Amino acid sequence: MKTTFPFLMSSDGTLPQADSDSSPGPTQTQIPLTIHQLSFNQVNTCFFAATDRGFLVFNTDPYRPLLRRDFDTGLSLLSMLFRFEVFALVGSSTATNTNINTKVLLWDDHASRFGGELSFRSSIRSIRLRRDTIIVTLLHKIYVHNLPGLKLLHQLETTSNPKGLCEVSQLSGPMVLVCPGLQKGTVRVENYGSKRTTFINAHSSNITCLALTHDGRFLATASSKGTLIRVFNTLDGTLIQEVRRGADRAEIYSLAFSSTAQWLAVSSDKGTVHVFSLKVDSVVLGDDRSSSASESPLSNQSAFSPLSILKGVLPKYFSSEWSVAQFWLPEGSRYIVSFGQQKNRVMIIGMDGSFRRCQFDPVNGGQMTQLEEYNFLKPEETFSKSE
Repeated sequence: MKTTFPFLMSSDGTLPQADSDSSPGPTQTQIPLTIHQLSFNQVNTCFFAATDRGFLVFNTDPYRPLLRRDFDTGLSLLSMLFRFEVFALVGSSTATNTNINTKVLLWDDHASRFGGELSFRSSIRSIRLRRDTIIVTLLHKIYVHNLPGLKLLHQLETTSNPKGLCEVSQLSGPMVLVCPGLQKGTVRVENYGSKRTTFINAHSSNITCLALTHDGRFLATASSKGTLIRVFNTLDGTLIQEVRRGADRAEIYSLAFSSTAQWLAVSSDKGTVHVFSLKVDSVVLGDDRSSSASESPLSNQSAFSPLSILKGVLPKYFSSEWSVAQFWLPEGSRYIVSFGQQKNRVMIIGMDGSFRRCQFDPVNGGQMTQLEEYNFLKPEETFSKSE
């Protein structure tokens, strides 16, 4: 089937590619790249950026550039399948073509061929990939298609969802999907194994950010107020824990669970990254957290307000659970946070082209220590075809 993305095609029917074995040329160095989207892959071993010229992929540990692809026009959205060279691409609308962002193109970079396409009637807000599924989110609907056949499996209706909020579990087996419900502040949980739908009344205001553990058992939510983060059990919708980012209204940019769900990281427009200690049941998760058992009592104590003993007497604010560790960033840019492969480390990527690796003390908490910082938009970065 001939692609309907001609702006990505060269005359021989393949994607035009940048010289993958050299640094960008003089023309490219004179015009800085503009980032349209920035994210980590499913296991945080890579991060990628959709730009006004194509996309970039970087290894996280150790940090190094992996892949650069330049096209005739930019991309508005990009999703990467683990460390495989399989990408879902959405073009960026231009003055001459306003329908580009209604189509998803699957591209196998290793084989240099298309894997198919999906077309929709309105703008695509986000894409999520699993090994067996692609999930496309529009303003009011979510479409679930299988991979590689692209057969429509399910469609869901949501309240207005301009951010394309949708997260899916990544372990093999039946999928768990979370997205906004039809009512303000409600989250819908679809468990495809039990064929059960659960609605969680998470907040009184609009949902603005979601995160899901890899196994799909635990969900973190934030609202437009941005003061409280809540953690739920997706199996029955029960509230497990509530933590406080701050007292002032904020826009939450990202939420991220650690691999064992012992920690939750949060970034916001306040320029601060917070790490919270969680109390989810490690037995339920099936993870071995015994090695950090000695750290848990102290870290849990540091997360509570000193006035928590007066809970029920003073206003709720004074008995809130606060973050264990913090890191302050320059305000004015959007930052995405995730946990590193090594213990007690977080990675922070910014729309300003920054990559940071920080370490936090799980016992004493406080200000995180920055270990590394790079500017991944520097023109001298050298990209290769593959690892």
